Amino acid sequence: MQDFVKILGLKHRREVAGKSAIFSGEHFVLEETDWYLLNLFRLWWHYGISFLRLQMWVEEVMEKFMRIYKYQAHGYAFSSLEELLRSLGGEAFVNMTQRSVAESLLEVGVTQRFVDDVIAAVLRSSYGQSVLVPAFAGAMSLAGAQGSTWAVEGGNKLVCSGLLKLTKANVISARVTGISLHSSEGRALYQVHYESTEGQGSAFYDLVVVTTPLHPSRSNFTFENFDPPIPDLPGAFHPSVTSVVHGYLNSSYFGFPDPKLFPFTSILTTDTPDLFFHAMDNVCPVNISAAFRRKQPQEAAVWRVLSQQPLEKPQLKTLFRSYYSVQVTEWPTYPRYDSAKALPPIVLHENLFYLSGVEWVASSMEMVAVAAKNVALLAYNRWHQELEKIDQKDLMHKVKTEL
Repeated sequence: MQDFVKILGLKHRREVAGKSAIFSGEHFVLEETDWYLLNLFRLWWHYGISFLRLQMWVEEVMEKFMRIYKYQAHGYAFSSLEELLRSLGGEAFVNMTQRSVAESLLEVGVTQRFVDDVIAAVLRSSYGQSVLVPAFAGAMSLAGAQGSTWAVEGGNKLVCSGLLKLTKANVISARVTGISLHSSEGRALYQVHYESTEGQGSAFYDLVVVTTPLHPSRSNFTFENFDPPIPDLPGAFHPSVTSVVHGYLNSSYFGFPDPKLFPFTSILTTDTPDLFFHAMDNVCPVNISAAFRRKQPQEAAVWRVLSQQPLEKPQLKTLFRSYYSVQVTEWPTYPRYDSAKALPPIVLHENLFYLSGVEWVASSMEMVAVAAKNVALLAYNRWHQELEKIDQKDLMHKVKTEL
């Protein structure tokens, strides 16, 4: 993403300091302080060296994952998610999509208490799911929680709109309703049907990339004239609700009767049945001036609350002493990782490709960007018959010799 930002001339949004804590429903099980060494001591005191084992495990996964950028820089592509994962970390990476992050961490010596307190809290705030999510998705989520992520001044959406403008693509503002297969001179030709405010229309393309999830709960367009037919993919998506609340935090609920003493800007939660929210944080504007400061804890501020169900009024009154406004967005955000056993395909037909299947490996902006470049390279290599650039084995050795 940083390369895209440089190309587009965008700026890194300034970070605003804030402390996090993990809430069990009754008390905070872990609290961040302003002192790095004290934070390390608290982690060691509560969990031994589990945090070091976690860091080593995440770093090993990420070091292997970063190989994809070298491969793609040399034009290599993969026709399936399994082949992509094997090129990075062998069968171990493929297996990480089938076993839970809890199982993998316990295997490397992380304690059950650390998994229940810290790992569960991170995954609830990112995926809204438990420690039973696949290990690879868990590793990506945990890597993002270590503070190495960053945002764009003006909002991350500027990356997408800027890249779209840079490509000078002909954008048709319409909803795709179906894709039908035709042929021209012995080659597949795809007719994309759509409807817009001006009515129905269609256009023919040699190459098509489907980016919407092809699952019954998310997709409502059809494929026609394909033999064998393209089936609906198994799996479902996890519902998520984001409530943006402008109000006064009820710090007493978190054990701080005096709101002036409440020190946290981000609250994660353990997997406790009675807890009705996954996480909440004091959000900052997408544009941050040099003079910007966070609201004091006793002042009205904007909080983002993540939950699985819309918050009812008594629940809002539990979290906030009073509030001015609540804006609620509900949508199926991430795959429900326990609902499918196999990874979706990348190639649906000769020159018909599927991008969003990568979310079943791990769902993040970076993963989708990697998958998009892979599909672009795959389509290019297949079209120009550069088959030696597809699904090659021992790529690390090949890349070194090419250098």
